[in-house]
Amino acid sequence: MKSKEMGLLEAKKEICSYIDSIAPELIELSHSIHAQPELAYEEHFAHECLTKTLSEKGLEVEKGAYELDTAFEANAGSSGPIIALLCEYDALPGIGHACGHNIIAAAGIGAGLAASEFTEPFNGRLRILGTPAEEGGGGKVRMLNKGAFDSVEAVLMIHPADADLPNISSLAVQQLKATYTGKAAHAAAAPEKGINALDGAVLGYMGVAALRQHIATDERLHGIFTNGGQKANIVPETAEAIWYARSSTMERLENLKARLVETLHGGARSAGCDIQIEWVNEPYAEVLDNTPLLEAYMKNSESVGRFIKAAEDDGVVGSTDLGNVSHVVPSIHPMVKVAPKGTAIHTVDFEKCAKSEEGDKGLLDSAKSLAMTVLDCWNDPSLLKDAKDFFAS
Repeated sequence: MKSKEMGLLEAKKEICSYIDSIAPELIELSHSIHAQPELAYEEHFAHECLTKTLSEKGLEVEKGAYELDTAFEANAGSSGPIIALLCEYDALPGIGHACGHNIIAAAGIGAGLAASEFTEPFNGRLRILGTPAEEGGGGKVRMLNKGAFDSVEAVLMIHPADADLPNISSLAVQQLKATYTGKAAHAAAAPEKGINALDGAVLGYMGVAALRQHIATDERLHGIFTNGGQKANIVPETAEAIWYARSSTMERLENLKARLVETLHGGARSAGCDIQIEWVNEPYAEVLDNTPLLEAYMKNSESVGRFIKAAEDDGVVGSTDLGNVSHVVPSIHPMVKVAPKGTAIHTVDFEKCAKSEEGDKGLLDSAKSLAMTVLDCWNDPSLLKDAKDFFAS
């Protein structure tokens, strides 16, 4: 039990020393998750590794929290404001941890273990949340809807990148599944008797390619074919495509979604086939970065030798389900450098960096910065008030 007379600076020094003392464990945790990548809602190995670490360090953990098999929650402290630290740990198909979620997970655990030692002297409460399925599955959205962030006053997490940045250049996003239905026929003997579902998908794709010229520079449309038929000599009876629509705000996203749907319908009409549109999961909102919390984090980051500056270009552009949380609770999502400048996330090169020496350093530095920011939130009531006021403005 830490002394209640302990000062903030002394506590922050102890936090850094503690994280240094468990650095080998945190690095091993990160590397283990990296070596066994798991897709959204299938992160059973990562879930077990992370919850085991928390339990072995004396925290009570709820596995399968909020009706999600691979989510978890651990709490510390008996009174005071609740600060949440988030862990992500899902991977990408084909390229594993090319978004560095193994680093996010280990950093969140390290910060949580360190901060949990100071709940009593700083009269604060901590909630460590394991949030699965960030890569399109919307784990945080489901957890938000089930009460995971109730009574939480601030949400903190980090994300790996090729630079130390204050935030992600976030876009609101939603996925669309388009299923085309035509009529099968022998492609050589009687092609005139068939209706080519793949033609509908291809014409829709070409229509979207033309549409891209007439959308805003901060909007994105991108898709893939997931079913293009079974055999070349059979006119495809069915076809399927997955699309992402992204825009800078949820309001503008709705307009872009309507334009995407109309374009895809046009392709189907041209081919004479039917189309069924299904919006997959709930949309991800744009992230609302909370400046007071972010400034506190940046000062702590500087104290460990990591200086955060705004990107000279667009920085790291992407979407995250933290956006939905940030519309309900003051939140931050700073980026930590774990790769050489110019190494894009969601690439094979970044996947390698997520298990590199630089990646390990980013993990430890960000764990310290997160934990120290938790202490700031507990120690200075005006910080949480400013964060709440900024959130409401």
